[in-house]
Amino acid sequence: MAPELHPDDVESRLDDEDFTLVDIRDPEAYEQGHVPGAENLTLEELEQIVEEREWNDTVAFLCYVGKSSQQAARFVERYGDADDVYSVAGGIDAWDGPVATEE
Repeated sequence: MAPELHPDDVESRLDDEDFTLVDIRDPEAYEQGHVPGAENLTLEELEQIVEEREWNDTVAFLCYVGKSSQQAARFVERYGDADDVYSVAGGIDAWDGPVATEE
C-alpha cells in the first residue's frame, strides 16, 4: 500500500515546484471539478508514459475515494523515478479546498 497524504497536506503543497498532483479520474469528472493545479491522466495514459516521464520529487495521485489512486501510486513507485509517491486519502470526496472547472 502506498503512503497516504491528507487533503490538507495536498493543499499546502500545491505551490511547491517539486510537487505534482495527478487526478486519475476520467476526463469528464475532471472537467466538472478538480483541484486547481492538478493534471489529468487516466490509469491507461499513466501506464503508457510512466517510464519516459520525468517526475517531480513528490507526486500524489487523486481519484474518487482513494482506491484507484493507490494503484496509480504503486505503479509509479515501481516504474517511475519520483522520490516520494502518495495516494490522497479519501480522494476527491475528502477534498474541501477550492475546486476548478473546465469550461
